[in-house]
Amino acid sequence: MTAKVIILPLGPIQTNCYLLGDPASGEAAIIDPGWDAPQVLAAVKKAGLRIKIVLLTHAHFDHIGGVAGIVEATGVPLALHPLDLPLLRELGGAKAWGIPMEPCPEPDILLAPGQVLEIGSLKLEILFVPGHTPGHVAFYERREGIVFGGDVLFRQGIGRTDLPGGNYATLMSSLREQLLTLPDDTIVYSGHGEPTTIGDERRENPFLA
Repeated sequence: MTAKVIILPLGPIQTNCYLLGDPASGEAAIIDPGWDAPQVLAAVKKAGLRIKIVLLTHAHFDHIGGVAGIVEATGVPLALHPLDLPLLRELGGAKAWGIPMEPCPEPDILLAPGQVLEIGSLKLEILFVPGHTPGHVAFYERREGIVFGGDVLFRQGIGRTDLPGGNYATLMSSLREQLLTLPDDTIVYSGHGEPTTIGDERRENPFLA
């Protein structure tokens, strides 16, 4: 693997924020900065990376808490699927949980299925995987064999569908038609917990058996 992947579990429910860097160019993306913008920015500096974009798999509060501080500090664009815009504008449900949160800026880039984003030599394909939220996406780097799947697929688990905008049948369809069509050795970087692989989940995940 040539890509640099740094995992930062952040916030009240230890949501995984990912720094995805291209060592050759030094360009990087921040994926789902859920909390602690200063900690994320310090990790970027320590890694010697230059942030090009902030990417959101979806707009639940625990994935967006650091967005405002990072965008304000860096001026980089923010990318989100348009169907999660209402959730972003409602602070990802933070108020319902009694969690104070700074409002997020509006996204500069509205993601679409099949779109490709370039981070140096890395090419991230946008996979549309709704079900946990209406506008959930995953970011797939085909040559590296890695996918950043947010809260759709976990080690031995799948995303919740009991929150507003969630739908179990839609989530299962997203898993079957998008993620489970990827090669077995594809590494899945999830929104919570340890990385896994498509093959391991195809064989061992009780929700997919």
